[in-house]
Amino acid sequence: MKVLITGGAGYIGTELCIKLDKNPKVKDILVLDNLSRGNYNLFLHSQIKPGKLKFVKAELLDSRSLDKVLKNVDVVYHLAAENTNDEKLHHLHEQINNWGTAELTYAIEESNVKQVIYLSSVAVYGNSKDENNSKSTVEPNTSLGSSKRRGEQHIERLGSKIKTHILRLGEVFGYGISLNMDGLLNGYMFDSHFVGRISVQGNGKQEQSFISLHKTTEILSNLLDNELAGGIYNLVDDNKSVLDLIDVLKGLNPDMEMVFTNNHLELPNQVVKADEVLLALYTSPELSFDEELKDFKTHLQASSL
Repeated sequence: MKVLITGGAGYIGTELCIKLDKNPKVKDILVLDNLSRGNYNLFLHSQIKPGKLKFVKAELLDSRSLDKVLKNVDVVYHLAAENTNDEKLHHLHEQINNWGTAELTYAIEESNVKQVIYLSSVAVYGNSKDENNSKSTVEPNTSLGSSKRRGEQHIERLGSKIKTHILRLGEVFGYGISLNMDGLLNGYMFDSHFVGRISVQGNGKQEQSFISLHKTTEILSNLLDNELAGGIYNLVDDNKSVLDLIDVLKGLNPDMEMVFTNNHLELPNQVVKADEVLLALYTSPELSFDEELKDFKTHLQASSL
């Protein structure tokens, strides 16, 4: 089996490559990435043996490169995206998440790909006090959410001919060799451990959905050639408020300071219900949310000067 991973050199992609490298069904792993984040840890620290993994440096909008890399590919993991939730990045959101996904879809339609797994985002739901499930009406209210929804619509077009799984991903946290600090919780973990202080916007009661990196990549790996019906699923685990996060962080770093900004403001929630049929693909021993963060801290300690 030959697998293509767009964005395979990123935070999630690197760990997915490591897992698929151990899968005897997977004979070739092809990574397409533009390395825009300057992250080379996949090549330096993944310990993947030479031969099974091949790399193509290219953009999603490069249709010629897409046609070439899709030759004889059986499964596509589409992870490449601009996931920073910043309205100033509207152009990048549209270029990568929307039009880049459109180009990939066109190329897949002309290929012999048998399965497509697309990482979307819970940002497509917008903000709501109510819990959203995978059947809820999508009402994106950010540039990120709107571009991800348009990406979904491109991938959905493949569903009549190819098994497609669209996974609306919550915020991913936890240690990985291509670790990034874009997410709220990873940033909090870094600041609480190395700086000793975190900054909190609003009153801290706002909730959002989280899932660990380890659980995310194991589910993605086990979704390969799986019998789960194609469709849209929520890939989330825990819904936590910022105050919940603070409680855990204080337990890990009792001397941590907190600075609240605009603590009179009640910021919007983004609460999403997990699809248990997807979480069932995680077969490793379960860790609680607190245990997952404790494990994260252990990795930070091990790499500290």
